[in-house]
Amino acid sequence: MAEEKSSSLSGLTANEAKEFHSLFVRSFLIFTAIAIVAHFLVWNWRPWF
Repeated sequence: MAEEKSSSLSGLTANEAKEFHSLFVRSFLIFTAIAIVAHFLVWNWRPWF
């Protein structure tokens, strides 16, 4: 059996990289949404102007 040679630095195949990227982006968006909500709640509690 011939092994597939990967030219990526991470060693992931293209499909694995796409799956990882979609998970990373989704996690980042969830984190950002939580941070925005947290900042809004703190702003309502103690405005920083």
